[in-house]
Amino acid sequence: MKNSPWKDGKGDVVREAAEACRRGGIKFGVYLSPWDRNSKYYGTPEYNDYYCNQLTELLTNYGELFMVWFDGACGEGPNGKKQVYDYERYISLIRKYQPNACIFNDHGPDVRWCGNESGEARRAEWAVVPSELCFRSEVQTGEGPFAGSLEGIYNSDPDIGELPQSLCSRGLVFTGSEIDMSIRPGWFYHANEEPHSLERLFNTYLRSVGANASFNLNVPPMPSGRFDPRDIARLRELGDALRSAFGPDKAVGFDASRTELGEVQCEYTLKLGKAEKLAYVELREDLSVGQRVEAFVIRNRGGGTIYRGFTIGNRKICRINAETDEIRVRVTAARGKPAFREIKVYKA
Repeated sequence: MKNSPWKDGKGDVVREAAEACRRGGIKFGVYLSPWDRNSKYYGTPEYNDYYCNQLTELLTNYGELFMVWFDGACGEGPNGKKQVYDYERYISLIRKYQPNACIFNDHGPDVRWCGNESGEARRAEWAVVPSELCFRSEVQTGEGPFAGSLEGIYNSDPDIGELPQSLCSRGLVFTGSEIDMSIRPGWFYHANEEPHSLERLFNTYLRSVGANASFNLNVPPMPSGRFDPRDIARLRELGDALRSAFGPDKAVGFDASRTELGEVQCEYTLKLGKAEKLAYVELREDLSVGQRVEAFVIRNRGGGTIYRGFTIGNRKICRINAETDEIRVRVTAARGKPAFREIKVYKA
């Protein structure tokens, strides 16, 4: 910025972005890529000092940050050397200056990469995962009964957090998944590209936020620094679609009762009062006692299965197509007594 003509080289684009976010009621976070091949220090021990100076500037000059984001990109610089990133030092700086900020990285400590950039969650997306994967996260449990080797475990594996891995882990951590995807085919702006369809973005929301993950949607600016009007229009459409699907006018009231079926099984019966055409059932676990539900099924009054799922976690949005005056949510497998925070039903 100091070498640009913008504001005679004295502009602070980070400050302007932070202030604009706060005016709009948006929490502000930063992504500082460690893979800075433009630095003359890249590939040397001095580079980590250089990087930490930049990080400290961001952590101390722009108010509260809700997230600091790292990716795992690391390659050779112009000098042919690769940099060894001092993540422990980076994390300690963030904890010192922004103790409430979530830190995203492939391996924790707070949020982990889901393993793809196509907007897809796993069949069962666990926030409780082996410490062998998220080795920067705080271990919450002791060794599993069959603790051994999980060598080679990686974010793209389809079974992260499932019971066989957990039983073999040296200790479990609580590190939720983030799904990152661009609103366009590429991460950077190209005028000839169109944003993804509303249907794809809406479905990605269901498969991320609605599948115990968070959704990081990239919107690349044009060379002018502004967003493309087509992207703005699509974001507005997405917001309208989400409010339409999950707004208070679509919520269906019900009387609920819980039946214990065993140590780790239960069933909620939801009596709606009258037959309704239903579109979604939203389930949330009480995460203060951990993520527990392994599998569940949703049935209508007659016992017909209208949805079968695996994990719930913070939020599970179940897309259904049913007309009934009563539904039953049965937990068929869990890692402890099921504890629900909330159940919601939405009409079509």
